[in-house]
Amino acid sequence: MMMESFKDKVFRITITVFLVIIAMVAVLPLLSTVAMSLSSSTAADMNAVTLWPVDFTLASWKHILKDASLWRSCVVTAVSTVLTVVLSILVTALMAYPLSKGYFRAGRILMIFVVLTMIFKAPVVPYFLTLKNMGLYDNPLVLVVPHIFSAYNMAIMRTSFKAFPSEIEEAAVIDGCGTAQVLFRIVFPSSKATLTTIGLFYGVTAWNQFQHPLMFINDVDWYPLQMKIRQMINGGTEVMLTVLKVKNEYNETTLSAATMIFAVLPVIAVYPWLQKYFAKGAMLGSVKG
Repeated sequence: MMMESFKDKVFRITITVFLVIIAMVAVLPLLSTVAMSLSSSTAADMNAVTLWPVDFTLASWKHILKDASLWRSCVVTAVSTVLTVVLSILVTALMAYPLSKGYFRAGRILMIFVVLTMIFKAPVVPYFLTLKNMGLYDNPLVLVVPHIFSAYNMAIMRTSFKAFPSEIEEAAVIDGCGTAQVLFRIVFPSSKATLTTIGLFYGVTAWNQFQHPLMFINDVDWYPLQMKIRQMINGGTEVMLTVLKVKNEYNETTLSAATMIFAVLPVIAVYPWLQKYFAKGAMLGSVKG
């Protein structure tokens, strides 16, 4: 086993310290928000909460978990996220696979147009009018349809498909498989890391979307989770707050903290199960163009 040189050791320690600092910067605000959600309104008003709950109470959590409208928004977001992930992976794969083949002559030209969409974004007003004319205004499908394709994600999937051994595909064709069978029975099962990474990208985008539904959703019943949280933070809970103010159990600050944690918990819970695939798949776009 080779001895680690002094320069390599210094470099490793420096990188480790740097990553620990970055991790602390990312985690500390989350811990502070959790502590705030579990603290009393008095402690919140006095700015006494840092990284540990003060006057521990579950009052804020009990309130938001009893809010039927919050659960309805959670269901809307969950359903739209699942649909977005499934449809986006399918659409992205169906475009990335032919573009990954050298014999597809129009592939280079189409890739130029795909790259252009990454550089030049659609103007807001024409974009809004186009979707409105398609009947997507105040329609829950607007939470799904505009997000089922991303040029960046397609480029990653295309790179993965280009790296797939062509010999395996040729053997499948000799055995009688068609193009669709090769894609769904051979390539897909062997591309779990890529599909998981792309699905995570699409899923996080769909789960956290705010500006888009803000433009197109006016019906409160179709509010996604992020818009519901905004409504609660901006004064949608004054009635309930007035009822319990005398008990000093929670206020707008602790309630807002609880709703924010409620919104990010699903993503935090899912990510550890996908981490091993994500770490591998996230590097595919930088390996081969």
